Amino acid sequence: MKERWPAIVRHWKGALSKYKYVLLVMAVGIFLLLLPVGGEEELVPDASEAECFDLEKFEEKLAQTLSQIEGAGQVRVVLTLESGSRQVLAQDRDSDGEGGGSTTTVTVGRGSGTQEVIPLQTLSPNFRGALVVCPGGGEAQVRLRLVEAVSALTGLGSDRISVCQGNTSF
Repeated sequence: MKERWPAIVRHWKGALSKYKYVLLVMAVGIFLLLLPVGGEEELVPDASEAECFDLEKFEEKLAQTLSQIEGAGQVRVVLTLESGSRQVLAQDRDSDGEGGGSTTTVTVGRGSGTQEVIPLQTLSPNFRGALVVCPGGGEAQVRLRLVEAVSALTGLGSDRISVCQGNTSF
């Protein structure tokens, strides 16, 4: 057995050196087959599952957050929208040789004859203005903190945010 082992090793060594490039190409091919491909089907949420912007919930959450600011007290927030949230849909563009063409919205069949559009991106709403009413709204430091916080969370400039002092009971 001791004499046979080196002979087997020499035999395989000779075969590997003779076919090393073929084996290398095969190994690279197997590696490439195991890589993920970009053409796989992505799961598209149903229209019922799609996240839509709820202004009332956003106002409540913003009011709860602003109430945590020192000196503000219980806060009420009213926001106005310039435009609501919207989705950018996948489109297929066909062009002819003369510079013209057509654009169609890409849809996916969901069985039983239903078609759904493919959203690429959901754009957040554009706010027009904000009103913040709280007991601490009369103090300059509190007003500044509230304006900065609302501006950071909504993207509004300080000229579109109004902070007013209100009574403590809502």
